[in-house]
Amino acid sequence: MSDIFPTFAPQPQSSWGYVNLLIMNTIENISLHLVGNSGAAEGVVLAQEALYLSDSVRELLTDYFLTPFSSEELFELYHDSGIEYNVVYGAASQIFDDPETLYEQSVNLAKHLYEQSSHPKIKGGEFYTVYFRDCIVEGDTVDAVGLFKSENKDTFLKVLREGGNFNLESEQGINIKKLDKGCLIFNKERDNGYVVAVVDNTNRGIEAQYWMDDFLRVRQRKDGYANTQNVMAMAKNFVTKAMPEQFEVSKADQIDLLNRSLEFFKENDTFDMEEFANEVIEQPEVIESFRQYKRSFEEENDVVIDDNFDISDYAFRRQQRSYKRVIRLDRKIQIIIDGNRDNVEQGEDERGKFYKVYYSEEE
Repeated sequence: MSDIFPTFAPQPQSSWGYVNLLIMNTIENISLHLVGNSGAAEGVVLAQEALYLSDSVRELLTDYFLTPFSSEELFELYHDSGIEYNVVYGAASQIFDDPETLYEQSVNLAKHLYEQSSHPKIKGGEFYTVYFRDCIVEGDTVDAVGLFKSENKDTFLKVLREGGNFNLESEQGINIKKLDKGCLIFNKERDNGYVVAVVDNTNRGIEAQYWMDDFLRVRQRKDGYANTQNVMAMAKNFVTKAMPEQFEVSKADQIDLLNRSLEFFKENDTFDMEEFANEVIEQPEVIESFRQYKRSFEEENDVVIDDNFDISDYAFRRQQRSYKRVIRLDRKIQIIIDGNRDNVEQGEDERGKFYKVYYSEEE
């Protein structure tokens, strides 16, 4: 692997941050190392000291690191044997206690990342450890440690003027609009593994686990986002999978339940499990089945869903995309039901099965 540090392609700055996260200042301190694939024995190239940045590059890097964090989903560091065994947690804690140790801890983190990079599909790349001052997360002003890795390179053209002519040269560099992997660890809720935001835009297969599961060791933070996401997934699975196994229910009735579920989340700011069951599911025997399914869903997915919580609008908008409200008949016949279940009638006659749709206006 090359020991030449990368070039950056200048790009226009864009806004970054989201509802619960806003970075107020730019980078205060940064270290950069090259981390290869340990399975291929590519090694680690360690810089001798922290990286110096000009003001212009500092602004570019700030945009490069922070723009991809567009989700409200937050995580926390953990370890099965105790949080003190999490290497990233220990390094971040040292940096928060003494920011001057950033370079020293960046070396430890680079070596830890290398140990976890054994899968043959994992690419080597630049690994950055960054210290941010005065970040606002969920209304609190805290410092943050950022960990970032760039794995993919783009080809850029340089136009050279030579006398009265022009020439072209190509260079391999980092596109600052395409961060591969990132993590922001906020100095908040230290005893619970900090508040953590994560980005992973590459490696969708098994090898993707190394960044979140092996290197960072993060799990979803228990908050309104997680509760909204989990209860919507649970409700959808119950209606489309578990319910038809126990009760006689038509596709139209299933879609009606999905529509009513979405309407409940859309109209309410807070979620109440009892209220949801009574308003959406209604029938006592089905409600009891839903409660039993909730327990099995929590066990199978290793999650705990609160009975009462604030609904996350962002999680709702993301999860509603998975609610497919389409009846597919034979080939190339689809009925989309987005409401008004009473206007759809299902039956069977001498010609076969049918759906009858009533309407007032045609558009």
